[in-house]
Amino acid sequence: MYVGKSVKRVDAYDKVTGHAKYTEDLIMKGAYVAKVLHSTIGHGKVISIDTKKAEEVEGVVKIITCFDVPKHTFPTAGHPWSTDKSHQDIADRRLLNEHVRYYGDDVAVVIAENEVSASQALKLIEVEYEEYEVVLDPIESMNNGLRPIHDEFPDNILGHTKNHRGNYEEAIKEEGLTKVEGWYETPIVQHSHIENGIACAYEEQGKIVVIASTQIPHIVRRVCGQALGIGWGKIRIVKPYIGGGFGNKQDALYEPLTAYLTTQVGGHPVKLDTSREETFVSTRTRHSQKLHIISYVRADGTFAARKLELFSNNGAYASHGHSIAAKGTNCFHQLYPCDNTQADGYTVYTNLPTAGAMRGYGIPQTMFAFESHLDDVAKVMNMDPLELRIQNIMPKGFVDGFSRNENYYDSFREAMAVGRKAIDYDKKKEEYKNQTGNIRRGIGLATFWYNTAVYPISLESSSCRMVLNQDGSVQMQLGETEIGQGGDTAFSQMAADAIGVKMEDVHIVSTQDTDVTPFGLGAYASRQTFVSSFSITNTARVFKEKILDRASKILEYTPHNLDLVDSMIINKITNKPLMSLGELATEALYNTRDSEHISAEETYTIRNNAFSFGCSFAEVEVDISLGKVKLLRLINVHDCGRLINPRLAEAQAHGGMSMAVGYALSEELKYNDKGQILNNNLLDYKLSTTMDHPHFEVYFIENPSPVSPFNTKSLGEPPTCSPAPAIRNAILNATGVQVNKCPMTPHVLFPLFKEAGLIENDYEQDMEYDA
Repeated sequence: MYVGKSVKRVDAYDKVTGHAKYTEDLIMKGAYVAKVLHSTIGHGKVISIDTKKAEEVEGVVKIITCFDVPKHTFPTAGHPWSTDKSHQDIADRRLLNEHVRYYGDDVAVVIAENEVSASQALKLIEVEYEEYEVVLDPIESMNNGLRPIHDEFPDNILGHTKNHRGNYEEAIKEEGLTKVEGWYETPIVQHSHIENGIACAYEEQGKIVVIASTQIPHIVRRVCGQALGIGWGKIRIVKPYIGGGFGNKQDALYEPLTAYLTTQVGGHPVKLDTSREETFVSTRTRHSQKLHIISYVRADGTFAARKLELFSNNGAYASHGHSIAAKGTNCFHQLYPCDNTQADGYTVYTNLPTAGAMRGYGIPQTMFAFESHLDDVAKVMNMDPLELRIQNIMPKGFVDGFSRNENYYDSFREAMAVGRKAIDYDKKKEEYKNQTGNIRRGIGLATFWYNTAVYPISLESSSCRMVLNQDGSVQMQLGETEIGQGGDTAFSQMAADAIGVKMEDVHIVSTQDTDVTPFGLGAYASRQTFVSSFSITNTARVFKEKILDRASKILEYTPHNLDLVDSMIINKITNKPLMSLGELATEALYNTRDSEHISAEETYTIRNNAFSFGCSFAEVEVDISLGKVKLLRLINVHDCGRLINPRLAEAQAHGGMSMAVGYALSEELKYNDKGQILNNNLLDYKLSTTMDHPHFEVYFIENPSPVSPFNTKSLGEPPTCSPAPAIRNAILNATGVQVNKCPMTPHVLFPLFKEAGLIENDYEQDMEYDA
């Protein structure tokens, strides 16, 4: 058995030796270089574009403007297509845009023989704009009465979720209730994957071939077809290894434009490789959100009624639309069930870079608010935050009426018990009571809620192909994609166990090619191990039946008495080896009577989902006078079902925790009043590094999911969800100060500490004294 073991990654050797092929490695010599001209206003209309000077630059092949491209709009979100028109993604962007909606919008593109010529020509293009008023705040945008960002949405509200349960207005009339209220705010951040967005397109045999760094090759093929107005089958997407995506590449970024450009130069290869600065602004970001929460609490700490208003800043274009805010809104009644809740979530267009999918898909924002609010309630009620959670959090047996997800275990309380012991919570709480002085320590926790995959909101489907090679090894292809997370290794482990072969005999094809690879939806929603387990198991069953049927003919055994174990055909009554799979494969393929190519390909439509739960515990040291936080310990505890590969699972958790530390303490895209991003580079955008991390500690509770073949559930995104509020709550424990905005930088903390009276002298007086 290979599932449950920390086997070596199947792609480890190629990656550490540099043999692994990425998009850049597959681009042919002589490919033209494309560079995009971005708008220098936050909102307005392109009146004219003068390209005469740019066209005179040596090496320029062609310049295409927003006036030249097809006039229809298309969607870009990496969602499965819906045959129900009301559930289709919003089509609100063109390949290049006359109506520019953010500072950095795409208005023209230069195609040149080399990068130098393309860059020089770009600087010589002259654009005349008619400027409109810019709006950057979602609450202001939905109430301002100005010119709409998209005419189809006159109030700039892209979507609204209303989830009301019970009778909130009556419930708050109960006697003896304490009202706790707070506003919470999260920032715009960027994925900051190592490999920027890159694509190369050319025409071959009547098709447009696009080599792209994407998480969703089959979906990108469909979007390219829609963008160009051609049949989807006339597009071929090739996805090699990827240098990270984290959700940014769960969107059709510049693949449609690149596909179009090759058609404008006779099918010659065209490469469009975004710079780091462009990646920050002109691909996708994580939504910033403002959240308003009211809780009415009984004296015993239970909730009588709760209310949420969520305002999500979507930026200029729909991308994933309202789904991210809807997910956060709909988890409000699940994390801490209450009979009387009102939850309203709004997704609003603004003149900022487009927000889309990012690791956690809206839950890092809502968990920061929900879990910060829980500690605020505990503070007001003079209760221990851990005990308040134990009292109120989702119980075993909870069933969500919409998704039909069931909590089969008391996972939340089990996880908190593990974290409590690991960090010595009770001792630290006592130790850090009644601190004085400039340097103080604190301990905090936060929980998280997460789904696995997207059913029933959207299609969940996975396909798998298995082919028996001449030597008895197995070739396997999946539509699910390796994006650096170790997916290919997990898929291979499951396949080896499901078929009954040695893992070294499973050869997974990592590159997806939509002309060859069976249909799959790609990497997102922490879905891949979960959904592929269905298609792998189903395909392996059919594949194994064919193998044993062939073996029965060769060996003159009934197939019911045969089995396949460790790549050997055995008599399952006596466990006696009868022949190797290699011997069978050779005989099946090369005998002159009835040669047989043994293969299987199956699709499985997944019609269930699974809760994934856990928590974070953080210990911090706060320098009050500097407003600086040092993270001393961070512990994550996860119930993600059965672990397929414990070492890879721990690596996933470490990566998510690292992203969350940056989210909590340093990362934020800054912009001016025109919507221009000011720190779109890795010097000014403060990613957390190993120097900012303590040793991460991860614990797993393997409560097996009863709804999937290998009893697994989501892990890819959950590690990012709870560390930020845990750090925030540790700061609250250390200082008594509620910090309702992240990142919790000195610029945020210092004024709060001063307002709370923790800093006695004015900063100017301190500076004078130090001098």
